[in-house]
Amino acid sequence: MTTEHLAVSPRVVLLAGGVGGSTFAGALRDEVRERGGELTVVCNTGDDLWLSGLRLQPDVDSMLYSLAGVKDLRQGWGRAGDSRRVADELAAWGVGWDWFLLGDLDLGAHIARTSWLREGLTTSQAIARLQSRWDLGATLLPMTDTEVDTHVVLDSGRMHFQEWWTRHRARLEPVRFENPGIAASVPAPGVLEAIAGADAIIVAPSNPVVSIGPILAVPGLADGLRAASARVVGVSPIIGDAPVRGMADVCLRVAGVPCTAAGVAGHYGARADGGILDAWLIAEEDAAAAASVAALGIASHVEPLWMSDAVRTRALAVAALRAVGH
Repeated sequence: MTTEHLAVSPRVVLLAGGVGGSTFAGALRDEVRERGGELTVVCNTGDDLWLSGLRLQPDVDSMLYSLAGVKDLRQGWGRAGDSRRVADELAAWGVGWDWFLLGDLDLGAHIARTSWLREGLTTSQAIARLQSRWDLGATLLPMTDTEVDTHVVLDSGRMHFQEWWTRHRARLEPVRFENPGIAASVPAPGVLEAIAGADAIIVAPSNPVVSIGPILAVPGLADGLRAASARVVGVSPIIGDAPVRGMADVCLRVAGVPCTAAGVAGHYGARADGGILDAWLIAEEDAAAAASVAALGIASHVEPLWMSDAVRTRALAVAALRAVGH
């Protein structure tokens, strides 16, 4: 595919999850829209859960709120200007998790989604209704319509990923992560078609194990990436041998992956060698790892990766597109 072709109206697919993924998605959407292109976001649904009778989709909602411009930028998730009257009332009744903060506006989205699911809509159809409220400038797709919540297996038992991550802050040593039912799942409608028709495919700087990992574990999805005509570039979530956000280092250790830019690149693997990556963006702080990444058969690009403000985040989106010949 030529650079001249890619420069006009690009069709871009982003694989993403988590706060970092949603922040990057907003900047990428702005850049792609300015070029007259189309952005499709394939979002992790592995951290979904049922709570208080409602279906919650934390990564999907973070992406939805970010692209809609209504995300609470101070805390990095939830709706801006939200209140907690309903959550406080539920806590008074002893319903739900008092350590899992849900605002009133956020609960409105959960109630709407659950209502549609109870009426028989699929996850994809419910998300389509949610995003129709705003002009997102992008299409948001779940990785699958199947419920494949992430469970954390411990020596003492198991718990939902959200309890391990949010309540215990990843302090309980896990044995492994599981997504029950994922082996029988299929990519959501439109996912493989978007990948096959893409001019550029980007893996966001999201947690490689529990955000991107479940996406790639949906049968047929990684194969779709390997078969795509577009180049696939990933953005490292590791800067200076440390995760940019959260406790990804714990997840990587359990998966047997070094918490380094080169380690995560090796975890994804080169597409020419059965992996998914053609190129990998690493931070200036990790420039010394460029040779190690190249030795994997993955083109390395050293760029400023800190998404500390809108200008730097937009520049990162431009760099990612440039790395796939855009």
